[in-house]
Amino acid sequence: MTYFDALETRSADERASDQAAALVEQIKRAASAPGFAAHFSDSDTNKVISADDLPMLPVLRKSDLIRAQAERPPFGGFTVKPARHFHHVFQSPGPIYEPGSTDHDWWRMGRFLHAAGVAAGDIVQNCFGYHLTPAGMIFENGARAVGAAVLPAGTGQTELQVTAARDVGCTAYAGTPDYLKVILDKADEMGVSLNFSKAAVGGGALFPSLRQEYADRGISCLQCYATADLGNIAYESAAVEGMIIDEHVIVEIVTPGTGTPVEPGEVGEVVVTSLNPDYPLIRFATGDLSAVMPGVSPCGRTNTRIKGWMGRADQTTKIKGMFVRPEQVAALVDKHEEIVKARVIAARQGEMDTMTVRIESPRGDDPAYAKSVAEVLKLKGAIEVVAPGSLPKDGVVIEDQRVYE
Repeated sequence: MTYFDALETRSADERASDQAAALVEQIKRAASAPGFAAHFSDSDTNKVISADDLPMLPVLRKSDLIRAQAERPPFGGFTVKPARHFHHVFQSPGPIYEPGSTDHDWWRMGRFLHAAGVAAGDIVQNCFGYHLTPAGMIFENGARAVGAAVLPAGTGQTELQVTAARDVGCTAYAGTPDYLKVILDKADEMGVSLNFSKAAVGGGALFPSLRQEYADRGISCLQCYATADLGNIAYESAAVEGMIIDEHVIVEIVTPGTGTPVEPGEVGEVVVTSLNPDYPLIRFATGDLSAVMPGVSPCGRTNTRIKGWMGRADQTTKIKGMFVRPEQVAALVDKHEEIVKARVIAARQGEMDTMTVRIESPRGDDPAYAKSVAEVLKLKGAIEVVAPGSLPKDGVVIEDQRVYE
């Protein structure tokens, strides 16, 4: 077993110490950017000296970036250098703008590609998009970090993809999990034999049956968890037991709509602090749900593992014409110190929306709860008080059970 670098096999104490030192410098760097200076205005950043202290700082959401970028384009004051000093500027739906660079492994994708077996001598057919959004460049940058050549194929034109893969001799695929099957099926239809033996995928669900189909064709397929803003967050290794957190990010799992960490193993929203000095995103909320796995990977990499994508934390729904958001549910819990957890359930009775709020509290029913629900959620609904520990630990705070005939 070989590793991308020695960072992957550090002890937990060594990793925590190294990341604490890097975090202090990163927060200072971030605070020098006007966007973060305003974002941190109510926080004492000097008190954050380790990853355990990060909950002292506010969560940064994509909606915050979109608003800031509209007021101060293109990056909203959240980068430490102007757009002209980056190698690339990308636009993702929102719109939201992200910087990019051709510097060595800038998005940290090389670590994942190495774990997927991609190396010098491979030719990667990169089927991630190159138009405006950064995915294509993210994987190309990672391929360069491991010494592989790249066919910048992008998306679509499947017959041409097959022909190019055959003529160029591509040995590795990068793209969404399902598009590789489209290429392989088209190759079968055309009577063309391809040389893919490994695949590095992301941006969609890799179902076990699809992974097995690729294995049956002699293709080892591993997936990563990455975003346009952060780059690589976590990745699979050959052990295929959870996703190993990248060495240059700090991941927290928090209660959706808050910045409060959940108990180890519970499902919550993934919040990431990037140690990229050019784009120091601090406590950036991904909107994705996941959970920490116990222990370390059998592959020998020692960093924390998460279970991968487990749904969306952005559970905003409209009930009786009013939006109900996870932040409101969190505010309801904070309003009463004895409330452990709450869950809003949207349902329908005939043609009417109904709302039930289940509250974990040792106190039992309390008329004050109905008043708080009306004040915080701006809606009236049924209140069900349940014993602490009764609600599922699945990260869901707004459950929509409505069925529309």
